[in-house]
Amino acid sequence: MARQLDEQIAGRFPVGKRLRVLDVGMGEGVQSLRLARAGHQVTGVERDATMIAAARGALAGQPEGIRERMRIVEGDGRDTGVHFLPGSFDVVLCHGVLMYVEEPDPLLAGLARMLAPGGLLSLLVRNGDALAMRPGLRGEWADALAAFDTTVCRDGGGIEVRADRRATLTAKLASIGAPLHTWYGVRVFTDTAPDDAHVPDGLETLLAAEERAGRTDPYRRIAALLHLCGVRG
Repeated sequence: MARQLDEQIAGRFPVGKRLRVLDVGMGEGVQSLRLARAGHQVTGVERDATMIAAARGALAGQPEGIRERMRIVEGDGRDTGVHFLPGSFDVVLCHGVLMYVEEPDPLLAGLARMLAPGGLLSLLVRNGDALAMRPGLRGEWADALAAFDTTVCRDGGGIEVRADRRATLTAKLASIGAPLHTWYGVRVFTDTAPDDAHVPDGLETLLAAEERAGRTDPYRRIAALLHLCGVRG
């Protein structure tokens, strides 16, 4: 997904431009730190105290220049209007957050308002069009059948989450003024693999296969996650 995001940034903004990035639901700050290292000015928003502590710990270990480029705000992603002025950011990330929000429309509208004209909105969501794929591959036939008629599933920790259908999100992005520019699949082949699985051909080969599948039909349509990129008009 990081490669996909970098591709969109490189195609939309001048080389070397220091972008203003908002990472809503930054978690432990993996993407925020990566973009700060690349020279961008990053603001991460997170409400979970454990995640904030982890992000601050990771940031504390960075060189001074990187620490100066990253700001952490404790708050709810649905309250971006409380913390920031409209149009304050060139790039807004919201990765792995919508699945935990029962009603995502207000959050999405708030994210779009944060974007400057021409700004990039990057969303990572559960793929509601392929929920039957994973239980089917595991041989859990009853769960596979049930998954055809729902947009609810469980995450890796067993928590019930909501999935999004691409057509529905495409319509929502258009309605909030950040129409879909492109989309990718994420975790096409590896979603059911254990974290400690042996990779005989090496990690780079695995990533190359995932990256190719994530931009190629029909593979990207059955990915566990969707990465949608909208552009503020």
